[in-house]
Amino acid sequence: MAIILRLDRVMADRKMSLNELSARVGISNVNLSNLKTGKVKAVRFSTLEAICDVLDCQPGDILEYRREEEKEADLDIKES
Repeated sequence: MAIILRLDRVMADRKMSLNELSARVGISNVNLSNLKTGKVKAVRFSTLEAICDVLDCQPGDILEYRREEEKEADLDIKES
């Protein structure tokens, strides 16, 4: 996938646990955990808005776009 989720990094910066964010955003721990680990194919704008509101961040702080070629180049470097 070319979209990389950085939710874990933003949560760590804000010193916020998965349980706290889940309670404040109003979504289940399981769904938030799946979002955090990148196991989702989509995210609702309303969910993204709520997460950004609670974490006081921008969507670009959580989502990153990378071309597939860049990801493959990074993997080649790590394997060397």
